[in-house]
Amino acid sequence: MKRLVLASVALSLLSSVSYAQSSVTLYGLVDEGFDFTSNVGGKRAYQMESGILQGSRWGLAGTEDLGGGMQAIFRLENGFDLNNGALGQGGRMFGRQAYVGLSSTTAGTLTMGRQYDSVVDYVGPLTANGSWGGEFFSHPFDNDNTNNSFRINNSIKYTSPSYSGLQLGGLYGFSNDPGGTKTNRAWSAGGSYSNGPIVIGAAYLNVNRQARTTFGAVTDGDPFATAGWQRVAAAGVNFLIGQLTLGGAFSYTNVHNLAGFSSMIFQNYEVSARFAMTPAFSLGVMYDYTHLREGVQTGGVAKGHWHEGGVMADYALSKRTDVYAQAFYQQATGAAGPAWIVGTTGAASGDHQVAARVGLRHKF
Repeated sequence: MKRLVLASVALSLLSSVSYAQSSVTLYGLVDEGFDFTSNVGGKRAYQMESGILQGSRWGLAGTEDLGGGMQAIFRLENGFDLNNGALGQGGRMFGRQAYVGLSSTTAGTLTMGRQYDSVVDYVGPLTANGSWGGEFFSHPFDNDNTNNSFRINNSIKYTSPSYSGLQLGGLYGFSNDPGGTKTNRAWSAGGSYSNGPIVIGAAYLNVNRQARTTFGAVTDGDPFATAGWQRVAAAGVNFLIGQLTLGGAFSYTNVHNLAGFSSMIFQNYEVSARFAMTPAFSLGVMYDYTHLREGVQTGGVAKGHWHEGGVMADYALSKRTDVYAQAFYQQATGAAGPAWIVGTTGAASGDHQVAARVGLRHKF
């Protein structure tokens, strides 16, 4: 009888252990390369830079099975500069992502912490910079945040399950300002649809930085950090034809009350293509046209535009390690000048700038 009781207890304990299965994964990525920039303040620049193709990082991701298709999840992701070991994202320990939440196979995922907005989630992966090209391939000043220039603090985020390829999501970042709920808050919403060779995504982002605080939703010091507000509407599409992926994206960004301008309106039109010549070797090309309209607070309107494009070749040495080369050109005219490619260390002294890079990326 005693043996039967002990056996029952042992089976019960084993059942509990298997029921509450959990795992923690350590992962990361290291990107290093040598860059050439044709004109930085009138001078050529030869530099080692980390995290241009993808930001160098390491992270911890974990899950715990709660039963009934429910899991507890978390992610802590650090960004760093490989060349000097410095923390990225303004010196934050886990500046790329930091969140905890619950995930259900039927109800979706709810997370809380420092997270990506809907433009980054649903449109960024359909652009060249957000998928295969990296930082050089961003739209001017990363005005639509497809390159993830800032994250959203104090945020609650919901992501739905996939309904026959359709997925929806939204995020709200609290201001954390006593008596000032509209001070430095952010919200976004978006979705994507995937069906065979086609993927479509769209999103909207609203960041309110009036009377900016250091503890609100956006505190990353991006190019539009001191603006009254920033609003982004974006959409993108990718279409797979055999080994060729064709991409297109459009975004509209309105930045209000920044540095003497009542408004700055950016309209970005991007086309791209990436061809996998072999399982290990691929070529990519991208072109973007951005139109700028500036409203001056003292009256009047200034206009300008950017033409920019880039090419990239990538060769995989293994499943985890690849080498690559890329080149990018930008021309800026009118109010858009001088030229300044995202990722380079400074603006050109004139209307055009060229950047080139050879690099090595390793994932673990």
